[in-house]
Amino acid sequence: MATFATQGKKSAADGDGEGDLSEFICPVRLSQMRGHTASCSKYQEYIDEGVRSTAKSQPAIVSSVPNRYTFSCPYCNCRNLDQDGLVEHCTSQHSRDTRHVVCPICASMPWGDPNYRSADFFQHLKIRHTFSYDTFVDYAADEHTMIQEALQRSLTDK
Repeated sequence: MATFATQGKKSAADGDGEGDLSEFICPVRLSQMRGHTASCSKYQEYIDEGVRSTAKSQPAIVSSVPNRYTFSCPYCNCRNLDQDGLVEHCTSQHSRDTRHVVCPICASMPWGDPNYRSADFFQHLKIRHTFSYDTFVDYAADEHTMIQEALQRSLTDK
């Protein structure tokens, strides 16, 4: 019957800083390997050491870039809907709702007005959101630049 060894490497932080490898070897049969690694204190120390060396506290970064990929329903606050999902959800669940609401897709755009309430939200969805803005819009460009580029392209397109 073959005997195998569990083997671990100490991190460079615990050694001399050069990344030298120190080994611990426990003679274990392959059929007993899983049980051994679950109970071996040397192996557990090795795993804990790896977790400590890789686990770093992540700073809470608040992004100034708006989320333009998921939206909440303006009627019922159903969350995490992509653009197509929002259109489908609103038309299937709220088509009879006549309240004037803010379009969450438009509100997330650089030119969007987060206070503008559409008088006919469903017509707005049908006209404005049957395509994805990502295909046509450079979010880094200002509105004037985009208008100039559109005008220039319209002159060259045939």
